[in-house]
Amino acid sequence: MTVCVRCLVSGKVQGVWFRGATRDQARRLGVEGWAVNLRDGRVEVLAAGPQAAVDALRAWLWRGPDLALVADVECEPIPRPPGLSGFVTG
Repeated sequence: MTVCVRCLVSGKVQGVWFRGATRDQARRLGVEGWAVNLRDGRVEVLAAGPQAAVDALRAWLWRGPDLALVADVECEPIPRPPGLSGFVTG
């Protein structure tokens, strides 16, 4: 079963290579989507793929890379955007 979620990650998640590490983890898991910095200091992660792989990425978001201090991860299911391919950072 394929799912798609939008997650907002808060805490010390900008300037700590969070987006790049998320991209690497997502690619290892076979998850498509993106990770982008938001103006309010959070990182938005869109993740689409098999349920187990998306769940694994969601669990990883709570840890992030070594320098990150994740305070919260809020995820909601959304429709898969058309044309989604690979995992990118912005």
